[in-house]
Amino acid sequence: MFEKGQYIIYGIRGVCEVMDITTIDRPGGPQGKLYYVLRPYYHQDSKIVTPVDSDKTVIRPLLTREEALELIDRIQDVQEMEVTEDKQREERYKEALKTCDCRVWVSMIKALYLRRKDRIEQGKKMTDLDERYFKTAEENLYSELALSLGMSRDEMVDYIKGRVLAETPAVG
Repeated sequence: MFEKGQYIIYGIRGVCEVMDITTIDRPGGPQGKLYYVLRPYYHQDSKIVTPVDSDKTVIRPLLTREEALELIDRIQDVQEMEVTEDKQREERYKEALKTCDCRVWVSMIKALYLRRKDRIEQGKKMTDLDERYFKTAEENLYSELALSLGMSRDEMVDYIKGRVLAETPAVG
């Protein structure tokens, strides 16, 4: 069970703060059932109330600083997601987001980045679907990494690039 004041990942909503843990007694429902009251970190005016024992949505702790740094250092080793059928594309993206697994998000971001690059080389734009899922995956990943590393979300792209490029051996 998480504690009041702790930051967690709550499904596709991303980083949330546990504002309270309370019981809600509903007429005809279970009495004394515990609920988390969550506030999405980047949407301070929102509130989510979810059962503590829910298994419908992935709820997990934030990556530790060490886990975040290790993930960034291994980004190049993560294979990009494969989507062979265009008809399966949106379903694959949705499933990837629902895993709440940073490595899966990295895999998805890499695949979408390469797809965008390929489409631009063909004189095409990125599709709205791809753009939407790319932004969502980036936001989820960067938000978690930023909080784990004590940075702003805006600093993450440059920080990741700098760290990944520092790990790349010089060719020549």
